[in-house]
Amino acid sequence: MDIKFLNVLILGFGFMFVFTSFQTMGNIEKTILDSIAEEDKTFKGDGYTSLAVIYASFALSNWLAPSFLSFTGPRCAMLVGSLTYTLFMVVFLWPSTWLLYVASAILGAGASITWTGQGTFLARCSDPTNISRNSGIFWALLQCSMFFGNLFVYFQFQDKSTIDAETRQLVIGVLIAVAILGIAFLATLRTVEDNSTPDRELHEVKSGFGSALYAMKSAGELFMTRDMLLLSLAFFYSGLELSFFSGVYGSSIGFTSAISETPKEIVGLAGIFIGIGEVLGGGLFGLLGSKTTRYGRDPIVIVGYIIHLIAFFLIFLNLPDAAPFQSTTDISYLDPPKAWLALLCAFLLGFGDACFNTQIYSMLGGVFVKNSVGAFALFKFTQSVAAAISFFYSPYLGLRAQLSILVVFGTIGTACFCVVEWAAKKRTKSSNSESSDSKSDSQSVSSYEK
Repeated sequence: MDIKFLNVLILGFGFMFVFTSFQTMGNIEKTILDSIAEEDKTFKGDGYTSLAVIYASFALSNWLAPSFLSFTGPRCAMLVGSLTYTLFMVVFLWPSTWLLYVASAILGAGASITWTGQGTFLARCSDPTNISRNSGIFWALLQCSMFFGNLFVYFQFQDKSTIDAETRQLVIGVLIAVAILGIAFLATLRTVEDNSTPDRELHEVKSGFGSALYAMKSAGELFMTRDMLLLSLAFFYSGLELSFFSGVYGSSIGFTSAISETPKEIVGLAGIFIGIGEVLGGGLFGLLGSKTTRYGRDPIVIVGYIIHLIAFFLIFLNLPDAAPFQSTTDISYLDPPKAWLALLCAFLLGFGDACFNTQIYSMLGGVFVKNSVGAFALFKFTQSVAAAISFFYSPYLGLRAQLSILVVFGTIGTACFCVVEWAAKKRTKSSNSESSDSKSDSQSVSSYEK
């Protein structure tokens, strides 16, 4: 088997196990912390605030991530970063308000080097002909984490209105063990050559400090280009919808008392259905990798946008406006709210997210291959800024206001992505035409000389 493709598979499995831990915790964090607060009145930790701190730290640290990678390389960066995810899980065994937020900030910094390292490593293991396939395969493996973790949580949370200490410790202990397994997978990755830096600029990056400064400078210059500024709006939407399905939606279901006698059970099921959508989307686009490269990324992103609009409308009908805050007996337009519809929306959120993210990865690994470190750092910076903003306003804005924000930015982000994709297609077509003309001229000259 080709070593680069084997690396893609190992990378996918490593992230699958690490994020089985983190994504499962993100989905249940507010539920877990609210249960802790009921037992310990001195505990004031809030799930939304913790997630906001994570993504704010993530955003700020992304500007330093390229410099960190210039010293360590992507493989080492991913190993260091993944350890911070494990540390975050350990904190839940000894609940403390200040420790929760400190661990959240450390995790945000670790996430920046983890994801920048992942994007860079994936780009190094790919080329323009297989980047869509590799992105889809990685995404499908990664999102299996939503399935396995939440299936475990579903069985553990059955028939529980609050999550007792014994159940919490069992769940957290298992999640820690799974995260360590993921780190072990990442440690087996093979080093691959970096072909991303143009030859004419190598003289700027000979020394370690010169390399770090160059990485930061090139990321800043890339951010100010027309294509990256447009793409940043698509990245921003991906962050908003990430925070919604990974933190807000599950909590909203769990707080809607009328949806079931034990709504906490459905939180785990919703996470499973999000995972099924993610895996199906990533697997489908991985199998169609060469065809998506041929026909473009824009049709898939547009499909994801339409699927998300349908999901947002159904959520608007099914869940009450006060659902993100605390347990409520309120009713929206469907009386009673339907559990099966909530699960269908979870699937649609996951599938639509896969549409966006697989094509963003394909775009960054293909169009921006000459500066993949900077491109992936900017993607994660913008995405995490949006996620932080979303988690900061989630405790204050009702569900309908949050859905309205998603619709507006989803429309803008999709349009901007398509503009960049169409420009990339035009450049590729022009380049191919010039190459063909040059080849034709060369053949004519050769024929004349003979």
